[in-house]
Amino acid sequence: MPTASAANSESLPAESPVTRPSQKGVATQRQTIDASCRQPVLAFFASSIIWLLAGSLFGLLASLKMHYPGLLADYHWLTFGRVRPVHLNLVAYGWGAMAAVGTMMWLMCRLSRTRLRYPALPVISCLVWNVGVLVGTVELLIGHSNGIEWLEFPTYAALIIFLAFGLVVVWTAITFGERKEPHVYVSQWYIMGAIFWFPWLYATTNILLMAIPINGMSEAPITGVTQASVNWWYGHNALGVWFTPIGLATIYYLLPKVLGRPIHSYYLSILGFWTFALFYNWAGAHHLISGPIPAWLVTVSAVASMMMIIPVSTVAINHHMTMRGFFDVLRFSPTLRFVTAGAMCYTLVSIQGSLMSLRSINEPTHFTHYTIAHAHLGLYAFFTMVMFGAVYYIVPRLTGREWGSSNLIRVHFWGTFLGVMMMFVVLTIGGLIQGFELNQATESWHELVDDQGLWEGTRRFCFGYEDSQTGEIVGGFQQQSGAVPFMTVMKGTIMWLKLRSVSGVLMLAGHVAFGILFFLNLTGLGLSRRRRGPALFKEDQQRYAELISGTQPETQDLP
Repeated sequence: MPTASAANSESLPAESPVTRPSQKGVATQRQTIDASCRQPVLAFFASSIIWLLAGSLFGLLASLKMHYPGLLADYHWLTFGRVRPVHLNLVAYGWGAMAAVGTMMWLMCRLSRTRLRYPALPVISCLVWNVGVLVGTVELLIGHSNGIEWLEFPTYAALIIFLAFGLVVVWTAITFGERKEPHVYVSQWYIMGAIFWFPWLYATTNILLMAIPINGMSEAPITGVTQASVNWWYGHNALGVWFTPIGLATIYYLLPKVLGRPIHSYYLSILGFWTFALFYNWAGAHHLISGPIPAWLVTVSAVASMMMIIPVSTVAINHHMTMRGFFDVLRFSPTLRFVTAGAMCYTLVSIQGSLMSLRSINEPTHFTHYTIAHAHLGLYAFFTMVMFGAVYYIVPRLTGREWGSSNLIRVHFWGTFLGVMMMFVVLTIGGLIQGFELNQATESWHELVDDQGLWEGTRRFCFGYEDSQTGEIVGGFQQQSGAVPFMTVMKGTIMWLKLRSVSGVLMLAGHVAFGILFFLNLTGLGLSRRRRGPALFKEDQQRYAELISGTQPETQDLP
């Protein structure tokens, strides 16, 4: 067994009998592996970025329509009911899934110390995957939707994506079986878990929920309450058993690689993986609190969600202790800054998710913009930021060119990070106000603020106040005697929705900068040919080298 001081999630145990090649041999091995990965990985990355830009445009349009409903209303294919599902599916199955596959393939080859085998499999998978996403998007814009959140793509489009994913599963199993590295890194544990969990989840959900033509009739195998339970089992676990494991695998690889030091604790990383595998898949039913489903199902889901504090804590401790003493590197490395931001948001969104499973917190926040803020914190602030960091690290090793502009990288980081944080904050505040007004309050927060000012109005909204005529305490979260009119509540959300659109503009600006950087690097145009050394936020190569010069011997030959 490896010792805590000598082993970590991304380094070989000290007792391993494997004979390491020389430093020159390791570098040659990496270059050979990267060359074999070039075409498939860049194909997935390029496709994912195209879908990211398209999904961002549809997302911004959907956001604008929530406070300007007449925008492009004369075009039936751009109505909110079509634009919003297109946005969700493009960023989930176009950007997120394809970026995850590209990153996963490169990580698996590096950690297995083997060239990319059978490159035709991932290339064909990429082509088929793009066809599936394109067909699904066109069908959604036409109006052919399944009407089930996260699964709006028609059944035949979902089948195409599933076939593409099947090729990825086959390739991953072959690569893992032919690995030359006997030690299985924790990143590989997460990758292998995701690569088998998600196809089973996706296939099972589609079989249970999708309408199947039988004797001229089209009916899903399950309907009603059971359908809602399966829907949210999938919706929650799509993030949990696919995007999250790939994100964590990437963090566990890139933190030690960029810093040149081992991860803090091998044992914590193993504990985190197995508790994650044990608890996460039970969650999902807490999305249906107060719904017509068995109380025990909601309770089991809530318990599992609270138990997720264990794996989240292990990951947070590992990441923080690995970064300890090296936070200055954040001023220089784009990869580290994106990955660290994503890792911090993983801790935040996970703790928030556990708390949202509690009935007392879920009831006033569900069906409000608070839930939307939580979703963006998970899929974007955590997973997408980590994928950005992975692209910045991997692509120069595939193309042989560094990124062309540090200024564009700054625009990308601050546009996306400030944008998603702004979206999270405004939708969280707006969602809380919306939820309490719908559930408990007797007066609108906006009306109280207009009459009493921000501080006094907020105090009265939260804690109530004494009525001058009756002497009774009215208002506040715990008062049930009245209700704010529904339309008053809806009008009160407009200010927050406008701020959400502003945040969407910031994120879109960041995505455009990212797309330009990737295009320049891929084609070799512009500054990307002239740069020498890595592209850093602060152009001080000597200081950056000094910060990471204290690498430990056991990390020198990391795959």
